[in-house]
Amino acid sequence: MTPQVASTDPASARRQRLLDFTRWAEQLCREDPGARSALRGGLRRGINDRSAQRMHRFVAPRLPNSSLGSESDQRAYYAVASMIAAQPRSGSSATVLSDEREEGDGGGTADGELAVGPAAGAGAGPADPQRYGTSLGAAFAAAVTDSPGRDKTMRESGAEARLNLLTRQSVDGLHRHLPSAVSYLRNLGVPVDWARLLSDLLAWPGHSGRISRRWLQDYYRQRSADARERADRADAEETAGDESDQPAARG
Repeated sequence: MTPQVASTDPASARRQRLLDFTRWAEQLCREDPGARSALRGGLRRGINDRSAQRMHRFVAPRLPNSSLGSESDQRAYYAVASMIAAQPRSGSSATVLSDEREEGDGGGTADGELAVGPAAGAGAGPADPQRYGTSLGAAFAAAVTDSPGRDKTMRESGAEARLNLLTRQSVDGLHRHLPSAVSYLRNLGVPVDWARLLSDLLAWPGHSGRISRRWLQDYYRQRSADARERADRADAEETAGDESDQPAARG
């Protein structure tokens, strides 16, 4: 019998590497207030900014070797680490923020490789979250949807405006406006897939159009699914009410 050779799924392996980085950052911020402060200090700052110098001690050893020659790649890692450090301490706060407006494909790898999910088309399902994660578009859709344990939701018009604004940004614009958008989501208690966000930031310089398309597709597909679910629930409740109004059958 010929022994089977275990195959490695590049997308899953790559996602695991990004998960390792973001989980490390989350754990570090939970356990070390000083490190959290250092990472948070680099929020909205370039990696050459003096405010980001304290980050190097923590982030530099975690950068993949393939990113050492790319300032754009390094900037993505630093940006995600700083956003993780800046989220609410509880990790699930529902503090209400003002709905201020901001200005303004797949994910990339540190090697410049494009890691994308299945092509979206008629009847196509969402990308496998185990391999590709959950996009920022899906997070904005969740922010609009009522959810148990959340006291506040985002207005649909506000979610669309924020998301569309982000999709029109250059690399510099995205790094400038993304932190406040992510902060808004986290303060509403909406989870952010940090590994997927990191993947998209890495790929943005060469694949912003494809990533923007997926963010918008994920948003509108999820909103459509939520609307169908609400309609089905309303129909079921109406049917149950009609049945309860029927006179009991006589024996």
